[in-house]
Amino acid sequence: MRADRHPLFRGGASLVSALQSWTTLPLAGTLLLILAASAAAESYRNPVLSGMNPDPSVVRVGERYYLTTSTFEYFPGCALYSSDDLTHWKRVGYALERPEQFAVLKSEHPALYACTLRYHDGTFYVLTTDVNADHVNFLVTATNPAGPWSDPVPIDHGMFDPSLFFDDDGKVYYQRRGPGDGENIVQAEIDVRTGKLLTPLRTISTGFVTADAEGPHVYKIGGWYYLSEAEGGTEALHQQAIGRAHSPWGPFEPDPANPWATQHTDWGYPVHGVGHCDLVETSGSTWWTVCLGTRNAFSLGRETFLFPVHWQDGWPAINLKDLKTLTVEGGPASKTPPPEEPARDDFNGPKLGLSWNTIGPLGPANISLAARPGYLRLYGKPDELSFQKPTTFVGRRQTEHKMTATARLEFDPKADGERAGLTVFMSPSYHYDLVKVRRDERDFIQLVKQVSDIRTVAAEAPVGKSSLLLRVEADERRYSFSFAAADGDWAPLGTADAHLIASEVAEVWTGTYVGLFSVIPDPVHSTPADFDWFEYRAGE
Repeated sequence: MRADRHPLFRGGASLVSALQSWTTLPLAGTLLLILAASAAAESYRNPVLSGMNPDPSVVRVGERYYLTTSTFEYFPGCALYSSDDLTHWKRVGYALERPEQFAVLKSEHPALYACTLRYHDGTFYVLTTDVNADHVNFLVTATNPAGPWSDPVPIDHGMFDPSLFFDDDGKVYYQRRGPGDGENIVQAEIDVRTGKLLTPLRTISTGFVTADAEGPHVYKIGGWYYLSEAEGGTEALHQQAIGRAHSPWGPFEPDPANPWATQHTDWGYPVHGVGHCDLVETSGSTWWTVCLGTRNAFSLGRETFLFPVHWQDGWPAINLKDLKTLTVEGGPASKTPPPEEPARDDFNGPKLGLSWNTIGPLGPANISLAARPGYLRLYGKPDELSFQKPTTFVGRRQTEHKMTATARLEFDPKADGERAGLTVFMSPSYHYDLVKVRRDERDFIQLVKQVSDIRTVAAEAPVGKSSLLLRVEADERRYSFSFAAADGDWAPLGTADAHLIASEVAEVWTGTYVGLFSVIPDPVHSTPADFDWFEYRAGE
């Protein structure tokens, strides 16, 4: 009997309980439990991918794990990560890495929902939906998750959350959220080379707990076909339910203990909204799940959490105790973590690092690392920050509530209304800007607050022509903004309430970004903004 299926380990039995039973086990079993107890002594910290990393999907290839998360309006799209131990992840690329890939979809302002990652016979597959292009579902492929990735292969127009299941007999099944009402899970056989459906779409679930099902994943485990799906919406009532059948078409018998992953017990827990999970088995035959969740305090967005899975009577389960703390005991055997990304980016390379995103595939056309070597040059656009129009924005995820971001700006605006600076950005209607602006033929540094339809200049101070240092510091409750001349002391400009731009308030599926941006009133006669460097340091 495998250690993780021994009754002592169901529900995460304590080491004391294991010790009490060792005298009744054969020597081999005793050694096995000693090893299991030793491994259980390790711990890890959730979330394993912090900042906006929702809808995680994971595969194991040999001894390595690969994971993708959703990116919505940001480009490149469908972030890809690699790990040796499930707890330490390194960003290796993006599945939607080229603006030309979106030309196939005729989409200039995409919004990519719920990316799914699968691997079969030497090929990686990423499926997603562009909800701004008539909800088209499509897949891209690669032999290396770092790319290059293929052009999109459209599948069909419908709802979102597409997934794939490769069966033992060579058939491939495609699942997604269902037809018009979005409450069913539908499935068809598919030719993954062409995206053509080989059978009609059929409903295989109308929900195991609620009538609001999404994010389907099908697995074959121990001779059973399992259908795991997210239910209850991606907010407070989010949960993961599961059913099993002897056929990939069902009917799927629901788990009597559904939902098998959720957090509806206590608002005091450090994480809520758990769901949209994906299962993975290690080479050591232990099971884990990655799920999205949201940490309490103000929202950085939905993040990726990792939980150990215990099989009970043929059904997966996670322990409630693993949701009560961000430190999970009994983690996988930890390996040497990958090197951390440098805190400072001096913009000396030929292209932006993988931590940076623009808004949409048109965003890279508004920036340059070559126009002034050693600087990131932004060419402002007349429109405000937007998900639907060309926008000059380069940002990275805020990954911890406590952080400090600093940038050095060289910007000599010539016309009133030209501005550039640093933004804490949740959405076009919810952001705080520390910005240098030209007004009445004078230069000012301003703290601008955009909360819903309320826009206000909360504070301002005159500045000269020299370069400026811009800084934002954050904790769980507020942002604090300050500035300095290149050779001067730091001067505080004001604070802003973090809760007022949380994703729950902004009603978006994205998370907080710290970004550099520029807006100009006249696209013909405009002044570019040059950033010498940007530094991001996460606090404790």
